[in-house]
Amino acid sequence: MATSKAGHQTRFERQVATRESNWVKWSIIGVALTFFVLFLIMPLATVFFEALRRGLGVYFESIVEPDALAAIRLTVITALISVPLNLVFGVAAAWSISKFDFPGKQILVTFIDLPFSVSPVVVGLMYMMLLGANSWLGGWLIEHGFTIIFAVPGIVLATIFVTFPFVARELIPLMQAQGREEEEAAVVLGASGWQVFWHVTLPNIKWALLYGVILSNARAMGEFGAVSVVSGKIRGMTNTMPLHVEILYNEYMFAAAFAVASLLALLALVTLVLKTLVEGRVTQTASHREQ
Repeated sequence: MATSKAGHQTRFERQVATRESNWVKWSIIGVALTFFVLFLIMPLATVFFEALRRGLGVYFESIVEPDALAAIRLTVITALISVPLNLVFGVAAAWSISKFDFPGKQILVTFIDLPFSVSPVVVGLMYMMLLGANSWLGGWLIEHGFTIIFAVPGIVLATIFVTFPFVARELIPLMQAQGREEEEAAVVLGASGWQVFWHVTLPNIKWALLYGVILSNARAMGEFGAVSVVSGKIRGMTNTMPLHVEILYNEYMFAAAFAVASLLALLALVTLVLKTLVEGRVTQTASHREQ
């Protein structure tokens, strides 16, 4: 009876808190929908319209053109390298921060957020100063046959920097909320560190981990600023898909530019769908744990 009364009171308070006249409600909804259509839907629709305006033949020719294929291949390679590395770092950082106490813990948490506050262009310049041909370290690497800047390794390093917070930031709040009790109980029962991770920790974080990987992959494939600085924009060699789109557009090859851009837009839509599905599973998991 008390539970029913509390539930009725909560619903009543929610109704009171949101009670507005119809014109206010529909005005707010109208503003939100207008913003959504003008700034999200119309630009996205324009990309696909421009990509297909000259027909499917021109569209597919633009995608299978050698430089476009090279850009697509480099983008995929960069993501295949940077995302798994960020996955390992994110899990290690989240586990360390949520399960252990150690000196400098708060500093590590702060530095995880660094890529969110530093411009990607500045990140590219940082790597240029550190690993460029005019730097001590970069010159030494070049002398020993390792070229970082204006090559694939530089692109991968810049991408790792701008994407590494995503996995860690999804896992840290979840693992902190879960606490240490289950892991400590497993250790008391004789489980090793790897057994604790695979059989206790990983099942509890798998959906949040997948969510972070999806976001990290989307950012890796769409990164422009940092990669633009360190790549050198060598056509067919160091151009990723966003850089290739920029070059095509600057050369007034609009159909080809929008064709490649449509692939990035499709990636964004697929990411959005996967993100929504995984968010649902994360919410369900959290609800089951609370019950």
